[in-house]
Amino acid sequence: MTTIRDIAKRAGVSITTASYVLNNTGNISEATRQRVLQAAEELNYHPNAFARHLKKAKTRTIGVFITRFGGAFYEEILEGIHDVILNTEYELIVSPETRSPRRLLHYRQVDGAIVFDSKIPDTSILKLASRRFPIVVLDRLLQNDFILPLLLDNAQGVREAFLHLYQQGARRIAFVAGAPDSIDNTERMETFLAEAKQHNVVVPVYQGNFTEGSGYEAAQHIFQSGELPQAVFCANDQMAIGFLRAMREHGLQAPADIAVVGFDDIPIARYMTPSLSTVGASRFEWGATATRQLLDFLENNTPFQPRRIPTRFIARQSSQKQ
Repeated sequence: MTTIRDIAKRAGVSITTASYVLNNTGNISEATRQRVLQAAEELNYHPNAFARHLKKAKTRTIGVFITRFGGAFYEEILEGIHDVILNTEYELIVSPETRSPRRLLHYRQVDGAIVFDSKIPDTSILKLASRRFPIVVLDRLLQNDFILPLLLDNAQGVREAFLHLYQQGARRIAFVAGAPDSIDNTERMETFLAEAKQHNVVVPVYQGNFTEGSGYEAAQHIFQSGELPQAVFCANDQMAIGFLRAMREHGLQAPADIAVVGFDDIPIARYMTPSLSTVGASRFEWGATATRQLLDFLENNTPFQPRRIPTRFIARQSSQKQ
């Protein structure tokens, strides 16, 4: 790769002079400037704009590192982020789960970051975060003055969901868990089990991974156990959808045979047959809040203010017994 040293050697000037010309600084004669620019053109030199920004000023860019683009869940978060960015002078780089986010983070090619990618290790985030490089993380809990863990209020919605099932007479209740490394999954499961314990209800846990297929497989394990639960809480809607699909294949109906509740309130939940009871939160507000706090830190050095995005239980046909 061509460097400023190569340019300086070809133009017959010092590295400092070459740097002045390429960065349009310093008091350099026109003849020398043209000689350096010609050398740069001959060597096909393209300066690293990010590196220049890091040396001279901010990049005025926010990086969003997210597991994937697809699906309404992530789209709504991105819409909230984008809505805030539109009213600023900042640009946005959105990168899905690849190696490039790590390069952008490690070389600080953005002023700050919003991270919703579980493949980026906690250790990397803790090492990178600083006053000059603040980071907002979604779905993980990290302690650092320059990291904001912005989480859903999982407990509120889950407690409402449990009480809904309990008040409808359900005493045999199963829980289908999501990915073990998700703080959202952990909080949902711990809250549900704690609420069940207070009501003297024993809840078996079946492991899933937040996919429709894992909800389907969990249902098959439950059906094979011999005793059907009266209700099932799935840690997200995708697993609940898979669970309902398995029920239909076995000739079972919700809520008559098993009441089913999910979490996330993805758009399809309200249009299914039966419509899916779920716990909802504004993912748009989740993304917008993350962006507002990050920009306030960058522009005004305002300390992060930890908060939770509210959740609420939404009763629909899949758990609403007549």
